[in-house]
Amino acid sequence: MRAARLFEKDVEVPCIAWELRVSEKSVCQWRRTWRTGGRDALRSGGPSGYDCRLGPHLQVKLATWLDEGPAAHGWVDDQVWTAARVGTLIGRKFHISYSVSGVTRLLHRMGCSVQMPARPATERDEDAITAWREATWQEVKPSGRRPARSSASRTKRA
Repeated sequence: MRAARLFEKDVEVPCIAWELRVSEKSVCQWRRTWRTGGRDALRSGGPSGYDCRLGPHLQVKLATWLDEGPAAHGWVDDQVWTAARVGTLIGRKFHISYSVSGVTRLLHRMGCSVQMPARPATERDEDAITAWREATWQEVKPSGRRPARSSASRTKRA
């Protein structure tokens, strides 16, 4: 809107670009838009990018199915929803393909968060973990030193 005020005062393009700290090309595009549509044409159109492929009504259906649990939809081995499983459920029910990262963003938008177990697994053996850290990890962990610099050229030294 500051640019629109400066356009109305017939300020030169380089001066507007310098004052608003943008390129002259941007100012020229804004001026062209301002001339054809006025101030309202310069208003923001909102964030760019694609709209969500699952509309609000489909997100409500998905939330209902997620509340039913994984066993109700064929995963009986454990009662955990993973992003991959949710993506598969979306594909089965809505015939829409989502990547794992896309499912994660969708669930975040729906208000879901990553869940951690309330208590450690009963199978967890603290003594075995400590022994592994002291013995095996010391053998397999990388050393703190990085390899020396080298050169791909045979004629120059590193």
